[in-house]
Amino acid sequence: MAKNYSPHRIAFYIGLIAVWQIIAMSGIWPDNIFPSPYEVAEDLAYGAADGSLFYGIGTSMLRLSVGLAIAIGGGIILGIFMARVEVVNQTVGSLVLGLQSIPSIAWVPLGILWYGFNDAGIIFVTAIGAIFAVTINTYTGVKNIDPHFIEAARNMGAKGSQLITSVLIPAAFPYMISGFKQGWAFAWRGVIGAELLFAYLGLGFLLGAGRSLNDVSQVIAIMLVIMVIGLIVDGVVFQRLENKVMSRWGLR
Repeated sequence: MAKNYSPHRIAFYIGLIAVWQIIAMSGIWPDNIFPSPYEVAEDLAYGAADGSLFYGIGTSMLRLSVGLAIAIGGGIILGIFMARVEVVNQTVGSLVLGLQSIPSIAWVPLGILWYGFNDAGIIFVTAIGAIFAVTINTYTGVKNIDPHFIEAARNMGAKGSQLITSVLIPAAFPYMISGFKQGWAFAWRGVIGAELLFAYLGLGFLLGAGRSLNDVSQVIAIMLVIMVIGLIVDGVVFQRLENKVMSRWGLR
């Protein structure tokens, strides 16, 4: 992770903020169109002071955690069935490929109609947006397991759920990690998009509130928070997990 804090990267972002400040001070655009970094930081400070920022982060992360857990669990089960049962692959598999092309935001109308303007609708959009990426990567991982490896496990008595938990999942795990990363990215976009349209608390709600108030500083501030959380989760959780798995499997 040390490379994520390299002097070059730090200097780049400092330079980016400096250029941003210079453009804002130049007066090319008014403050209500192009706010300065100070004004954006001020909005973040206000949100932190009154607790709305932390409440929004906590609400969004809770919805994300539930939706992503559902997507990972369902995606693993569906991916294994597709890989091990050819009829399922030929039928459900083609449907999964088609559904993966639908953006998460397109599921919002169904979420509203089925669940209403509440957490369940947002979690539905989050889970459905991520599940297909997990499914496809799990399917790919299981299909790439050497058949002789599975036969050897069966000869040693592994069968049924034991074969799945002790052989298939561990062997396919490097592929599954990639699916989890993709699923996380889709889920994060889905939860923010759903909150924006549901207008029901969370970071997406704060983003929509800034738009309604014509407060560009708040919109940019929340966008930065969303980006930073994405970078932190990807780098601290998934990148480390991926590195450990790849090292253990001798792929790095």
